[in-house]
Amino acid sequence: MRLRTLLVLLAVVPSLAMAAQVTVTADRLLERSGHLRSDVAAGERIGLPLHALMTGMQAERTATVARWSDASASEAALHARRTATDRADAAFRRAAARGGTGSEEADRRILEVLAGLDELGAQRERADSRTGGPDGTLAYYNGLIGQMIRFYQDAFSHTEDGELSQESQVVITLFSAAEMLAQQDASIALAGPSRELPAPRFAEFVNLVGAHRYLYDRWVVPYLPPEDAERYARLIGSGAWQTKTRIENRALSDHKDLATRVRLPRDAAGWATARAAWGPHLEALNSSRIRGLLAHGDAKATALETEVAWLIAVSTGALLAVVGIVAATTRLVLRRLRLLHDRTVRVAETTLPDVVARLREGRPVDDDALPAVRGERDEVGRISDAFARVVAVSVDGHRQLAAERHGFGSFASGIASRTGNLVSRQLALTEELQDAFGGDEELLAGLMKTDQLTVGMRRQIENLLILAGGEVPDPHTEPMRVADLLREAAAEVEEFRRIDRQALDEVSVEARVISQVSHLLAELLDNATRFSPPRSRVVVRAELVADGLSVEVEDRGPRVSPERYAEMNARLHSAPPYAVLAENAHRLGLFVVGHLADQLGATVTLRRSVYGGTSAVVVVPERLLVPTAQEPVRPAASSLAPPPLPSRPRPAPDAPSDTADAAAGTTGTDRADGGAGPVPAPRAARATTDGGARPALPERVPQTHLAEQLRVPRTAADDAGARDTGSGGPDHAEASPEEVADAWADYEDGTRKVEAELRQDQP
Repeated sequence: MRLRTLLVLLAVVPSLAMAAQVTVTADRLLERSGHLRSDVAAGERIGLPLHALMTGMQAERTATVARWSDASASEAALHARRTATDRADAAFRRAAARGGTGSEEADRRILEVLAGLDELGAQRERADSRTGGPDGTLAYYNGLIGQMIRFYQDAFSHTEDGELSQESQVVITLFSAAEMLAQQDASIALAGPSRELPAPRFAEFVNLVGAHRYLYDRWVVPYLPPEDAERYARLIGSGAWQTKTRIENRALSDHKDLATRVRLPRDAAGWATARAAWGPHLEALNSSRIRGLLAHGDAKATALETEVAWLIAVSTGALLAVVGIVAATTRLVLRRLRLLHDRTVRVAETTLPDVVARLREGRPVDDDALPAVRGERDEVGRISDAFARVVAVSVDGHRQLAAERHGFGSFASGIASRTGNLVSRQLALTEELQDAFGGDEELLAGLMKTDQLTVGMRRQIENLLILAGGEVPDPHTEPMRVADLLREAAAEVEEFRRIDRQALDEVSVEARVISQVSHLLAELLDNATRFSPPRSRVVVRAELVADGLSVEVEDRGPRVSPERYAEMNARLHSAPPYAVLAENAHRLGLFVVGHLADQLGATVTLRRSVYGGTSAVVVVPERLLVPTAQEPVRPAASSLAPPPLPSRPRPAPDAPSDTADAAAGTTGTDRADGGAGPVPAPRAARATTDGGARPALPERVPQTHLAEQLRVPRTAADDAGARDTGSGGPDHAEASPEEVADAWADYEDGTRKVEAELRQDQP
């Protein structure tokens, strides 16, 4: 994408985002405005008629219980109250029939109120006939009026405006307090001329007195607007309200407790007169507050619509201003950024990669080739200087890392050389003990086991050198047949008796890579014997293919998932980071195989075997192979052959001997459990082992695969014909401290294992 396009998008995208935000905000504001207007319309259509009905029901309740307690009470007054209630009921039903409120809870509450009104006629008949008691009639009126108050709660509680929500709570509290006063009025009317109330009814009266005073003082008066607050002040300052308060106080303090009833003081007779005086003012306050709430909601809706109009106008102007600024500044920004772009691309694509490559290869770096800090003061110059500083830090880091790798590689090589000297001395001592005590079968078996463990230690030391970036020098001067190479690799493995070798083609490997190929195969064979059942066989077969020589190592190990195979193959085909080496310090075999395969140009692939185990396929390049030369038959060197051992029972029969050895006429069966030695014999002397004859023991060629750093000159007493390979080694500048440390840990694990096994063999 072009930079010009990015700059345009840099301006357009925020503009579109702002436009989208404005659209969403305007839509929300309009939605809130619509809801408010809907609530206002529902309140005017249903809320006001319902308030009139609620007031009528309260007055009818008082007249009904007064008629119940005093048969001489005016029947005309009760009839007038019922007529007013019927008119309010009809008005409410007409309003509810024209539509709901838009709120599911409020609409359900309307249905409950209508259902209660349907029972009004039956309740009146019960009151007139004095069926049951007054408590049932009072419970009906109280429940129906409570449903009406809850309608206001449901209708006004869903508004999103905090101010309107608080104001609606004040209105609902006003209605609740007025209902408590109306219930007090009904309780005093129920007392009648005797001024006696049942004890539970008097307790309810006491609770109503405290509750309505608390509601007015705590939740109503502090939130009333100025005009309504002034109206309430005039109400509570009137004589009628003072009379009400005095009667309540006298009833609480001067009542007389009877057996099951409570007699109110004589002042209670003045309640009805006072109620007639302050009742209309209280109803006017409630009506004014609900109308004020509806008017405020309508004003809020209008304000929201005005806010939307202003929001759209201002946003449109801002968007036009942004477009103008972008059009005016794009060309200037593009010109300045083009210069920065050219300089950055030149450094990133040419200069820095060349410097990093030089450091990686160990070549010196010319400081003049690096970008320099120019100290420019403009924005583009400061960015260029910052980039130059980043390049300088990166180059210094690569240079320091290369120096540390070289130093630690030399340090690791020194440690490996000293350890190798000890291993060489141990191998020499083992050879002397084999020659001296070859007639002792048990001692010779222990020496052979010690020899195998020592060879494994030597291989771990060579692993350390390989991971440090070095190579395993090859002392061979002549090519080696594949069959002999397989035998030599198998002799490096502790469980060599379980390995069956099959060289299907007659070909040889160049002398300069024999040790590397043998080491690679030894690691795979060691891995196969370790992770397969102890009595199972491990087969290694070699044959020519189109790309070179294919060597397959097949075991009967546990099942491995495809994901695990993919992970291990990736570890073989690419150099892992040091963090991976550190996490797998106890299993570095695959890393070593990967390094050797990379040095040889070979490929190693792990896959599932047809037998359920693992099959490792190594393809050695054709350029490392040579035809097998026809050599004259040479007698086996008697000095290298071990002394014969006493006859002992042979283990159970195993797989047949090597195919290639049979074709080439080599000596011995070369079976893993038969213990065939790695030293070839003349073809004419080839013979098979019988049940009564003991197979030859494998014979190690001293220091054949030992790295140059680890080999030491042998004395004349050890081997008069040995080569003095020295103890030096190549410069392993590519070794990392992590790789060397991990290989060293692997070596120490092998050493501890040998010591533990030797302790177990001691009596």
